[in-house]
Parts: sequence; C-alpha cells; structure tokens
Amino acid sequence: MTKSNLSADQLITQIIKSIEDNKGLDITLLDLREIENTVCDYFIIASGTSNTHVDAIAGTIKKEVGKQLAEKPWHTEGEQTAEWILLDYVNVVVHIFQKPTREHYDLESLWGDAKITTFSETI
Repeated sequence: MTKSNLSADQLITQIIKSIEDNKGLDITLLDLREIENTVCDYFIIASGTSNTHVDAIAGTIKKEVGKQLAEKPWHTEGEQTAEWILLDYVNVVVHIFQKPTREHYDLESLWGDAKITTFSETI
C-alpha cells in the first residue's frame, strides 16, 4: 500500500469539520504516536444520538474527505447496525459511537497514555 501526500493534519481537520457539520458530540482526538505498537497514529472518537445520526456522521465524513482530499477509507466496519462505525484511513482511524456503546468500550481509558484533545460542540 502506498501512502498519499496527504498530511494527517489535513485529514484530521476535514474529519473533525465533517463531524461538527453533522452535529456530532463529544469529539476527541487521541494522539497515539508516542505509544509503542499502535495500529495507527491517531484515533478520532465522536458520538451520535441514534443509529441514523451515527450513520449520517460517517456518511458525511466519507463524502467530504473524498470530495475535499480525494481519499477513501481503507476499511469500514459497523454500518449495518450503526452502533459503532469505524472508518480506517490507515494513519487516522475514526470511531463514531452511540453513547451507550462508547461508554461500554471506553476507548479513551483504554488508550489512556495517548495525548488527548477534546473539541467543544458548537451547537
């Protein structure tokens, strides 16, 4: 697999903008670069209020990242139930949860050694 010239910062900025545009909640960026043996450099975690909302957030991310940056996710999971949709952009992995599912898996605690940045909602 070849890496594109796209910077992680560009990708992260576009993903977070797409989540905010779709009224995603509790947006968190985990910087995993200082942790050994991670599968990627960053996690972006956000919540939606229903399976329809989670699906809409994921759809907007895919559409806008594709349109603005000409990138598609390498892998996608969870679209059937939309309780937790994962979009894998190789170095950046996006997790969009319904709130109970996010609380259950608690990725922020699981990756507690990561540098965590939170974004406030602008609703």
